[in-house]
Amino acid sequence: MTTPVVTTPVATTPAPSLRERKKLATRRQLRAAALHLVAERGMANVTVEDIAAAADVSPRTFFNYFPSKEAALFGGHDPDRAAGLRDRVAHQAPGEPALEVLRTVLAQDAQDMADELRSLGDDPADWLRRMKVARNDPQVRGAHAAQMARIERAIAEGLAARIGADVETDPYPSVVAAAAVGVMRACIVFWAGSGGTAYLGQLIDQAFRALADGLPEHGALRNLTPLHNLTSAKDEN
Repeated sequence: MTTPVVTTPVATTPAPSLRERKKLATRRQLRAAALHLVAERGMANVTVEDIAAAADVSPRTFFNYFPSKEAALFGGHDPDRAAGLRDRVAHQAPGEPALEVLRTVLAQDAQDMADELRSLGDDPADWLRRMKVARNDPQVRGAHAAQMARIERAIAEGLAARIGADVETDPYPSVVAAAAVGVMRACIVFWAGSGGTAYLGQLIDQAFRALADGLPEHGALRNLTPLHNLTSAKDEN
């Protein structure tokens, strides 16, 4: 007697609805407008109304997507991001070492940020140049520093919850969070300076591996394959 083979259906992600696609397109238009205007005029000379007008939407619509012009400029750097990172650090992959979880969570977070920037259209290197110009603005630097401080605090709180510690009495979560944010900041600066020729997620992944290994002088972090080389290799195949 032949035993029937039971095939389990493969789960597929449903395609986004027309409404979801329109919302995503509006979000991208607002981000692109914010990057362009701040790079051109400076943060102090750009208002929410300016960004909304450039994206051909109302200020009310702007606030449906971003809480501030700084959030529109940084994209993924919104209040929900800190809360999401805190939860993932606290609960993802139970039993795994803290540094390993941080490597996975922050590499994915950074790659999502890079993918969002590429989704704006045009040459990604142009957007990176605009972002670099924008970050020379003192007001932008201040807003970004404040955001990174919130991210660092969220990571520390997530680590504390994960290991059952108290950030007020145990320095470990805050020390690890500070190191993690330092790694992330350095990788983002390097990635932007490269014009996006490196995979940001891979760069952060390798940086955390190097950190866990004691930052060896000769290691994989110093031998990353540029994105354009990977693309060329695929084309040849």
